[in-house]
Amino acid sequence: MSSETTHRPLVAILSGAGISTDSGIPDYRGPQGLWRRDPEAEKLVTYDIYMTDPEIRRRSWQMRRDSEALRARPNGAHEAVARLERSGVPVRVITQNVDGLHQIAGMPARKVLELHGTARAVECTHCQARSGMAEALERVAAGEADPACRECGGILKSATVMFGENLDPEVLTEAVAVAQAADIFIAVGTSLQVQPAASLAGMAAEHGARLIIVNAEPTPYDELADEVVCEPIGTALPALLDQIGEGARATG
Repeated sequence: MSSETTHRPLVAILSGAGISTDSGIPDYRGPQGLWRRDPEAEKLVTYDIYMTDPEIRRRSWQMRRDSEALRARPNGAHEAVARLERSGVPVRVITQNVDGLHQIAGMPARKVLELHGTARAVECTHCQARSGMAEALERVAAGEADPACRECGGILKSATVMFGENLDPEVLTEAVAVAQAADIFIAVGTSLQVQPAASLAGMAAEHGARLIIVNAEPTPYDELADEVVCEPIGTALPALLDQIGEGARATG
């Protein structure tokens, strides 16, 4: 049998906040996004302000304590991504989200690149020691308004990339490699306005990938796309991925 008939396409999925809204996690930049509703909230995740203002840190810990992200469960879109991977189709997820829902839905952690880190861990800004977010929030609930690193006493923050911080270069390099190698690149629930993540869509198209954008609002990359889907993600993405899976099985 020829390699052409046995080839299964590499499907790369760039996911943004829109994939998790059905799980009860609000997006940031949409019409009802957090940054539009409360511009002050951006200060809570801005590195320089966080590091120099103890009151901002206290408010940040309260925000984390009250956040729905750690209590959220995967929705049908996350489950469809994991289902496609389990079917034997090569799938890699590049996510702008920090909620960990792709992994909870069943995607192997090694196949998920978290561009903006994870809200499920905390790290020390001095010694880089890592620990679980749940443990830190237990300390907050017990009365520590701004818990310090148990190892060195340094300032703790969530293991996410705050405004003013650079992305992990190793994660970004791997994401670029995935985008360039993809046969199908699906950007879902992302405005494709935040760089360098947004540029991955253009990069994939330039390297010959079939570019599909699934998003409620127009994006700067719509003209490059082979297909633009503006239907609700919770139904549109599972239908799209099931179709891709059926096509891959038919050719495999």
